[in-house]
Amino acid sequence: MPPPDSFSTSSSTRSLTPESRTRDATPLSERLDAACLSPTSSLSSLSPFSMRREFDATKNELAKSQADVTRLEERCRMLEKTLKETRDMLRTRDVELERLRREREKDRMIGERRRSDLGPRTNTPPPPKDLHSRHSSLDMRRTSSPLRNGRSTPSEQELALLHSNSEEERARIRSSEIYLTRTDSWSGAQVLQAVHDINSEILQYAASATELCSFDKDSRPSSARSVQAMHDTSSRLGPNLARILSNRDHSQDPILVQLALQGCVVGCITRALSSFCMGLPTKPDTVISQLYSRIVLSEPQPTSSKWRALAHRHIHTVHPHLADRAMDDLCDTMLRWSADIFTIAGCLSYENGASSTKDGLQLRFGDQVRQIAHSVRRLAQVTREEIMSTCFDVIAISSNSSFDPSSMSDAFGDYVPSHGAIIATTELGLRCLTRLRDNEQSEAQDMTIDQRMILQPKVVLESVLDALEPR
Repeated sequence: MPPPDSFSTSSSTRSLTPESRTRDATPLSERLDAACLSPTSSLSSLSPFSMRREFDATKNELAKSQADVTRLEERCRMLEKTLKETRDMLRTRDVELERLRREREKDRMIGERRRSDLGPRTNTPPPPKDLHSRHSSLDMRRTSSPLRNGRSTPSEQELALLHSNSEEERARIRSSEIYLTRTDSWSGAQVLQAVHDINSEILQYAASATELCSFDKDSRPSSARSVQAMHDTSSRLGPNLARILSNRDHSQDPILVQLALQGCVVGCITRALSSFCMGLPTKPDTVISQLYSRIVLSEPQPTSSKWRALAHRHIHTVHPHLADRAMDDLCDTMLRWSADIFTIAGCLSYENGASSTKDGLQLRFGDQVRQIAHSVRRLAQVTREEIMSTCFDVIAISSNSSFDPSSMSDAFGDYVPSHGAIIATTELGLRCLTRLRDNEQSEAQDMTIDQRMILQPKVVLESVLDALEPR
C-alpha cells in the first residue's frame, strides 16, 4: 500500500482553488484575447488587421487547394475512362488481327493445295509432227520426257501460270490489306485532348474579349446594323439568347455576353466540321458527303475510313490552298458573329479604343481567333485522314432541342436546378461512331452502328438567369 502522504498529495492536486474555478469559468474568447495581449505571446506583435489578412490568405490557399484536388480528381476519372477505352480498342484490334491471320493462313493452305494438285496431273502432249522437226534436240528431250524418277513434273508454262497465280493472290492480299487496316495515327485520348484544348481556347477568347469591353444598356444603337445583327443572331443562336442579350444590363456582370460568345464560336466550329472537307464549295461537298454516307452503310469500317482518308487527302492535293482558305473563312465568320453579339449587347468600345466591329475585333483578338481556327483544321485533318478504326464527330446541341442529361451536361447544374430551354452550347462534345457487323459478307441491313458519347457537350439553360442578379 502507498504511504499516507501520497493520498494527501493526490488529493491536494485534485482540489480546486477559487481562483482556478474562476479561470475555468472565463469564456474562451476572453482567454484567447488575454493570450494575444500577453507580452510573452508571439501573437502580441500582430494587429487584428494582420491576423485577418493572414486568415484570408490561408482561406484562399485552402480554396485553391480544394479546387486543385477537384481538378485532379476529374483528371483521374478522365484518365481511367480513357484507359478503359484504350483497352477496349486494343482488344478489338487483337480480334481483327487474329481474323486476318486466319484468313491469310487459309489462303496459304489453298495455294499449297493448288500446287500439290497441279503436279500429278501434269502430262504435256507431244507437239505436232510438222512442228516437231523445227525444235532442237534439247527442246525435244525436255518435252518428250514427262516422267522423272517415276513422278510427273510440271512444264514451264504450268509453273509460270502457277507463279502468276500466286503473284496475283499476293497482290490481291496486299491491296485488300490497305482497305482492311485499323491502324490509327492518333489514339482516342489524343483526339479527346484536342477537343479539350479547343474548348479552353474558346473560353480564353470569350473571357478576354468580354473583360476588355465596356457596356451601356442605354447606348444600344437603333440603326439598321443593330436590327440586322439582332436578326442574324436570332437565326444563328436562337431567339432566346438574342432576346436575353438585348434586354439585360451587362455593365455590372457581362457573364451572359461571355456565354453567348462561347456559343457563337462553338456554332461556327460545328458548322465548319459538319462538311466532308472544310472549305470545299457546298455542291461538291454535298455530293461527296452523300457518297461517303452510302459507303459507310455498305462497306466495313476500315474500308469506309480508308476511302474517306484517300478522298480527303486527294482533295487537298488537287486544291493545295483549300486549307488556308477554309481557315480564313472560319476566322471571318467567328469575328463577324462576335461583332453582332457585342452590338446587340450594348458594347461601347475596348480599353485600347478599338471599336466592337469586326475590324476592331480583328485588330485586338485576331491572333487568338487564328489559333482556334488552326486547332480546328488540325482536328479535321486527323479525324478524316488518320483514324481508321472508327469515326469521331464533334457535336453541339441545337437551341431548339430539349435538355437530355444522358447526352449533354448543364454548365450551371451545380449551382441551380436545370430547367428551361437551351440558350447556347458553350463547350464542344465528342462522339464515336463505329460500324459493327459479325459477317462482312452480309447485307447492309444486318449491320449496326456503335455510338458512344466520349465527351458530353456543355449547354446553358434558361435556369442560369436564376443564378444571376435580377434585372
